[in-house]
Amino acid sequence: MINRNLLAGISASVLAFGLGAQNGLCQGTNIKPLVTDLYTADPSAHVFNGKIYIYPSHDIEADVPQDDEGGHFQMRDYHVYSMDKIGGKVTDHGVALDVKDVPWADKQMWAPDAAFKNGTYFLYFPVKDKEGVFRMGVATSKSPTGPFKAEAEPMKGSYSIDPAVFTDTDGKSYMYLGGIWGGQLQRWHTGTYDKTLMTDLGKGHENEPALSAKVAVMSDDMLSFSEPLKDVRILDENGKPILASDTKRRFFEGAWMHKFNGKYYFSYSTGDTHLLCYAEGTSPYGPFTYKGVIMNPVEGWTTHHSIVEVEGKWYIFYHDAALSGKTHLRNVKVRELLRDSNGNIKTIIP
Repeated sequence: MINRNLLAGISASVLAFGLGAQNGLCQGTNIKPLVTDLYTADPSAHVFNGKIYIYPSHDIEADVPQDDEGGHFQMRDYHVYSMDKIGGKVTDHGVALDVKDVPWADKQMWAPDAAFKNGTYFLYFPVKDKEGVFRMGVATSKSPTGPFKAEAEPMKGSYSIDPAVFTDTDGKSYMYLGGIWGGQLQRWHTGTYDKTLMTDLGKGHENEPALSAKVAVMSDDMLSFSEPLKDVRILDENGKPILASDTKRRFFEGAWMHKFNGKYYFSYSTGDTHLLCYAEGTSPYGPFTYKGVIMNPVEGWTTHHSIVEVEGKWYIFYHDAALSGKTHLRNVKVRELLRDSNGNIKTIIP
């Protein structure tokens, strides 16, 4: 059977290249995967002690039918990778955490992130509990490569997917999270879990503000939130909220935060329109004003990234399905992120 979602992603990539090459940054299609012996995706990259560490999800073939809730993404563990420099050798440090070692977890260890504070490394991960609800787990290690030991319970008040932890220059750490459709964010919009909402809020809500990513300050021990989760507001050029119908600009999943020249850059995936976009703000809480597209569609349905500074240059880590041709079997890549003189990110055409 033809995978219509995969074809849509590939077609979107071709169309975006044809229409956007004059305005974007075309860096060619010769970017090689960082890892080829395993399928890896959703890379969260960090520099710890001068070394680059990558925390991706680990794609596997589980022979589960594809659906809009991501049932075919059946990842069961995490590997950690390291590099001394961009373009250098990539070292696989083995399994850092397995789902069987998380007491409350059932399945689907999706996109993780990591952080470091007070001598401890933290691995944050979304995984479904025994009731099929995504919760956020946290595990700790004294090494950036693990192995990590998971806490006995999920983070209190957590839900949905795609944690991204940003530590500001004042030492405060914030977690951004959320994803609609399979990420279940739509099921929490009233504050109570509603299993009947499968993808988003549905018909009749198209002209309402889009569902938002969430953000909260982390506790000092980095194991919990120190406040309730709040909405991340993304505004258009007129200061109005991005609407649910604006699928090329609204938040879908895959939040990331970085700071450049005093501004906060909130970036994310638009999901079913296959774009990586960004918005700017003057506070880690936002609001953030939509600025543009970071990356046009890659091959495959999903797109997920991280942005990190390495020795004075900025890089974007991302994934595509070019090797497998299957949207649930992806490979991590990296390329330089370039800006104009005003700090605006130049669109990448993969």
